[in-house]
Amino acid sequence: MDDLDREILAVLRRDARTPYTEIAETVGTSEGTVRNRVDRMTEDGVIERFTVATRTGNVKAMLEIGVAVDVDARETTARMAEWDEVDYAWQVSGEDDIVLVVDAADTRGINSLITRAREQDEVVDTKTRLILDEQRG
Repeated sequence: MDDLDREILAVLRRDARTPYTEIAETVGTSEGTVRNRVDRMTEDGVIERFTVATRTGNVKAMLEIGVAVDVDARETTARMAEWDEVDYAWQVSGEDDIVLVVDAADTRGINSLITRAREQDEVVDTKTRLILDEQRG
């Protein structure tokens, strides 16, 4: 990856639907170069997916989850990532082992996810933080 790839990625992070012609103009290259580089970064796994951020009026939260020391957190993270309301499931270092970024219809939905997480045998602790505001980087 070089500086041009990084510039292209910066544009796509802000809006993954930005047309290649607009990206090319922004970064100072041709549309074909942008297309080829995005294709290559996708094939190489640098770009994992294109996604949509929504403002649905739902309640967003971070569920911070601690698991027992003898547990493979990767398996637990992968399983929780499949839950419908989960936007992101991260394995993290520090006090907690897993962070789920979730988007639920209301606080009852958040509470249901907390309960579901706590019902997992390997989960020893949970903390929840409601996301009050979100800004794009």
